[in-house]
Amino acid sequence: MYIHLGNEISVSDKCVTGIFDLENTTIGKATKEFLERAEREKRVVNVSYEMPKSFIVCNERGREVVYISQISVATLRKRANTLF
Repeated sequence: MYIHLGNEISVSDKCVTGIFDLENTTIGKATKEFLERAEREKRVVNVSYEMPKSFIVCNERGREVVYISQISVATLRKRANTLF
C-alpha cells in the first residue's frame, strides 16, 4: 500500500523507516546533522510548497531518502494505520 505525503507524492508503506515532527525533532543536534547531511547528499525531496510540518525517512532500493511534507505527523500516522 502507499502513503500520500502531499502534492501527488506517495511512498510505499514498506519503505518507510520513520515519520517525524519537524518542529520537535530539529531541536536535537543529531537530527539537524542528519538533515543537513541528507541535503548535501541530495537525498531530500521537498513535497511541500507550504510550511513543512514533518519529514519521512524512506529506504528506496537501498538508498535513504528524506521527504519533507506539509502534512502533520498525526495525519500521516492515521494514513499509515489505515493500511494495516
